Amino acid sequence: MAIINWATATYEGLGKDGKGHVSTQSGALKDQPYGFNTRFEDKQGTNPEEQIAAAHASCFTMALSFGLAKQGFSKGSLSSKASITLVKDGDGFTITKSEIKLDAKVPGISGEEFEKAAVEAKLTCPISRLLNCDTTLDIMSFEGS
Repeated sequence: MAIINWATATYEGLGKDGKGHVSTQSGALKDQPYGFNTRFEDKQGTNPEEQIAAAHASCFTMALSFGLAKQGFSKGSLSSKASITLVKDGDGFTITKSEIKLDAKVPGISGEEFEKAAVEAKLTCPISRLLNCDTTLDIMSFEGS
């Protein structure tokens, strides 16, 4: 079974003077502005790295949720923040790291069991597999047994 999702991007003008808009199939992003100024100058709008961070945080968190459910846990809460690092690399840029910070409350699980499940989710979530960069995981807080 294949699931296909899509997004569209337009860009009017070229280079720094250009302005773009991005929309997603779901409507979560609809004509959201992006461009040089939203990517490098903190102007309002989105950028590709922010979208990758959102995808990675949500994918990892869902993968961990399903992994914990598979182990028999039914209650808890997970909150993740993914930070994407973009660095200048010669004439272009490279994403070198995705750093996930995780806060979790899962009653009845030991710290060791939880860490194993979190690492497994980091390694196997589809966005982690897609990214060809260093992906780190820092469990910021955990409440269990």
